[in-house]
Order: sequence, then structure tokens, then C-alpha cells
Amino acid sequence: MTVEIKRVYDVPAATDGVRVLVDRLWPRALSKERARVDEWLRDLAPSDELRRWYHARPSQWAAFRAKYLKELAQPQAHSALEKIYQLAHKRKRVTLLFASKNQSQNNATVLKELVEGLRKPPSGTGPVADHTFRARKAAARRR
Repeated sequence: MTVEIKRVYDVPAATDGVRVLVDRLWPRALSKERARVDEWLRDLAPSDELRRWYHARPSQWAAFRAKYLKELAQPQAHSALEKIYQLAHKRKRVTLLFASKNQSQNNATVLKELVEGLRKPPSGTGPVADHTFRARKAAARRR
């Protein structure tokens, strides 16, 4: 499994695999045909409040990451996060698409690290984490 990140405005390539848009809003001036998005997981995007906060404070990358990971621990992000894990494990390549001009510090970067296991899952305890653990364990047994 390979997880890549790419600006949604970049030209789609055959090597992108499954193209997943991880922004809450559809990118400006971009048609659906040109974007060639396979999945749009709005619930994985930072909240509008967090997005605006970070836009006003781009030097606060570490604080943004911490706040964004807290948002990903919320129940509303759970099903979208599971969907991205499933796509990543079923396919050879998943490309996370974002609209930000900052290509190295954005929500797709955080998601890529999370899916690749470079960061701990958003929540190590609680009912959401317990459900996630059981679902992944059951999926591993079916393989």
C-alpha cells in the first residue's frame, strides 16, 4: 500500500490509484471531470473554524496538527477515517487530494502519516477506538 498526497489542481495521472479528496469544500474553478475524484471524504477535513485559524497563522503548524488530530478523534470523523483505512489496505495506491497551496503542511500530510502508521491513531482509548480495533481485527481474520 502506498499513500501519496497531491494538489487536486495537478493533472491526474494513471499512477494515482484511488483519488480521494480530503477537503470540506469543493476546489474553486475545478470541474468534477477534470478533478477525477473517486471519493470525497468531507468529514476528514479540518473544521471550518480550524481551517480559518490555521490560514491566519501558518507558522502554527504544530498546533494545527494537534488540533486536527483531536478533531479526527471525534465520532463524526470515525466512519470517514475507517473508509480511508479500508481504501489504503485494499488498493496498491491511494492519493489524498487537497486544494491548499502549501504542499508540505496541510491536512492531507497529517492524514498520510496517520494512515501509514507514522502517528498514533487519534484516540487510543474509548468506545470509538475499541470499535475500530475490533473492526480491523475482524477484517484481518477474513484475509
